[in-house]
Amino acid sequence: MGNLTRRGFLGGVAGAGAVTLAPSPAVAQTVAQTVDAATSPRFFGRIFPNLPPFAENTPRVQDALRAMGAPGGLLDAKDPLREGPIRLITNPELSPGNLDNPFNTAGTTFLGQFIDHDLTFDLHSRLAVPAVPEQSPNTRNPTLSLDSVYGGGPVQSPQLYDSNDRAKFRVESGGLFEDLPRRSDGVAIIGDPRNDENLIISGLHAAFLLFHNRVVDRLRAQNTPADRVFAEAQRTVVWHYQWIVVHEFLPQVIGFGLTQDILTHGRRFYRPAQNQHFMPVEFQGACYRFGHSQVRPSYRANLKGDSNNQPFFGFIFDPAAEGQSDPVDLRGGRRARRRFIGWQTFFDFGDGQVRPNKRIDTHISTPLFRLPLGAIADGSPPTALPQRNLLRHLTWSLPSGQAVAQAMGIPVLDNVPELREFGFDRSTPLWYYTLREAETLGDGITLAGASARLIGEVFVGLLQLDPESYLRQQPGWKPTLPARSSGQFGMVDLLRLAGVDPVSRGQ
Repeated sequence: MGNLTRRGFLGGVAGAGAVTLAPSPAVAQTVAQTVDAATSPRFFGRIFPNLPPFAENTPRVQDALRAMGAPGGLLDAKDPLREGPIRLITNPELSPGNLDNPFNTAGTTFLGQFIDHDLTFDLHSRLAVPAVPEQSPNTRNPTLSLDSVYGGGPVQSPQLYDSNDRAKFRVESGGLFEDLPRRSDGVAIIGDPRNDENLIISGLHAAFLLFHNRVVDRLRAQNTPADRVFAEAQRTVVWHYQWIVVHEFLPQVIGFGLTQDILTHGRRFYRPAQNQHFMPVEFQGACYRFGHSQVRPSYRANLKGDSNNQPFFGFIFDPAAEGQSDPVDLRGGRRARRRFIGWQTFFDFGDGQVRPNKRIDTHISTPLFRLPLGAIADGSPPTALPQRNLLRHLTWSLPSGQAVAQAMGIPVLDNVPELREFGFDRSTPLWYYTLREAETLGDGITLAGASARLIGEVFVGLLQLDPESYLRQQPGWKPTLPARSSGQFGMVDLLRLAGVDPVSRGQ
């Protein structure tokens, strides 16, 4: 890639994906109808309601999707798990079909998962059983308001808060460092149970709890009236989090240029009316699941957590860990001395310890083909994550990637030849098409094409339509909390203020 800078590369990719956006008259009519359709934040919906499903929901199609996403199949990166979790990190050449992303850190993956859990939670639909999005409740508030953390606040969700200081969250330990508050059976007491699926997302949720508590301390030191401390702390935390989404996360996953294009020139496809913002199933059921491709087979959880103060390495999920009180893998729901996250592995503190995530492509790390049932929201099989993603397309009757790209006036990947044996080469499931676009047009570094614009417009739209967000209330607002650069704020700054950074921990 020569001397190309990260920002230059991402800006170039985004620019390439944003140049052809002139829908045909028929497409313009489709888009106009999406604007006029009544929608609700309490339910799912569609951006393109007039596009047909990518395939009929028949036993043959279901079997083809299962085969496509099966362990050892087309999507399996076939990581040599026999080499162990340490060697798969230190020797990435062992997985030639599962390449590292040179411009994203390992933490990007889990920040994306945390954001997803803040926007959408589908408790009612079932895999491959058709459901009407507009009649399917979304348990989360799609506004990037951190209701997955705050719940209903100290009055409605008192179990989340410190009984001696209702302005602060409960935070516990039980290991070397902080942990989520837990019941006696280990179940986390948090606003969204999915934020205990794995050790990294658990640690990130705990960091947000501590971040809020530190902001409360700052406000009290500034003599903020007691009856305003919690509300002001919540607003401060949420706005800084929203800033991170817009100015750090989105440029990493869709490119700086496309992010700026949407902010500057507006949304063209996700355009619900005021108070009718909704979570699109094209986003929830397909495009935003790109992050599954970024997951590594294994991670170094911390530098000094295991026996004799050695690093704790583990596969993200490992069947051998089933039933263990202190699992050898990185599943959540357990408490032990070594089960904490050393964030220098996941975000760049400038100490040379950060590790990358995987590229956005059609290769999924092998451990994700055998999830523990505890990591599945409804606790039911199949346990192969790619199979679950593909069958979800039948739940929502999702259109093909080709149809979405054509509707958006973006160059179409007409033929996806490796899917010919499954019958999806010219009508491709939108999730797979999203990965293929990134792989083909973005070199796996960022999303590209239709999926990049769709994801960018949904994020920006949800913020612009939320009357409480900084983009709606004060579009020119700048972060006010301490940061490496004045007027900026990123995940490294958040983790430092939360007191979970390497310096604060002496690690």
